[in-house]
Amino acid sequence: MIARLPIALLALWALLALVGPFLPLAPDEIHLPLILRPPGLGLVWDQGLGGVFGYDDLGRSVAARLLTGAHLSFLIALTVVLISAAVGTTLGLVAGWLGGGFDFLLMRIVDVFLAFPGILLAIALAGLLGPGEGNVVIALSVTGWVGYARLTRAQALSLKHRDHVAAAVALGTTTPHILWRHLLPLLLAPLLVEATFSIAAVVLAEAGLSFLGIGVQPPTATWGNMIRDGVRYMLMAPHLVLFPGAALALVVLAVNLTGDHLRDRLDVRERTRP
Repeated sequence: MIARLPIALLALWALLALVGPFLPLAPDEIHLPLILRPPGLGLVWDQGLGGVFGYDDLGRSVAARLLTGAHLSFLIALTVVLISAAVGTTLGLVAGWLGGGFDFLLMRIVDVFLAFPGILLAIALAGLLGPGEGNVVIALSVTGWVGYARLTRAQALSLKHRDHVAAAVALGTTTPHILWRHLLPLLLAPLLVEATFSIAAVVLAEAGLSFLGIGVQPPTATWGNMIRDGVRYMLMAPHLVLFPGAALALVVLAVNLTGDHLRDRLDVRERTRP
């Protein structure tokens, strides 16, 4: 039951992110009498669900902005992970199969990327490209493919010597068919685990870029810029930081726990251990 709680939290996050745009939300609607109002039963009674988490320094509903931030963080994380996985898996698979100069060149590029913290490269790229959702996706995708490439290459180097691959080569099967039908299916389990952990990293990175002011820009709500705007009122209105911070922490924790659970379930050695 406890192991299913992180999955339930992820499902809730995905559900809120998917249905959020269709809900009658008004994240940018200003209510001057409600500026910095903390959450409370009286506020919920007067304002409905929009007041369940209070209001910010401009009188905007924190609950509505949290849902908008959930939608954006989910969309950015999903897009970045898909792009990074596609690019990194393709390059790593080809490098592991071909070897030689292409493999050497790719690994040296990977080493250069790994020589710097990924978040610093993302900050530099976001600063060069400018703020905005699209540029955040580009910056995080450019730094996110490296892990997939290393993992796929390492797995491909060992899998390409399997008997079924040697049989396919002997039968004259084309290289793309071998990579797609004989190697890639065996890589799906570790890639799925890697993608799960990458979601948590992307959510944190997007929040960090928005917090620094080089990510998604106001008035669009994200958890990162909500925390940044609420820091100034931490003493008088802590709910402006606590609620987006708690949402961010819960999502990242749920993703990491789900990744651990998937890794244990997909590990053959764990399943066959007496």
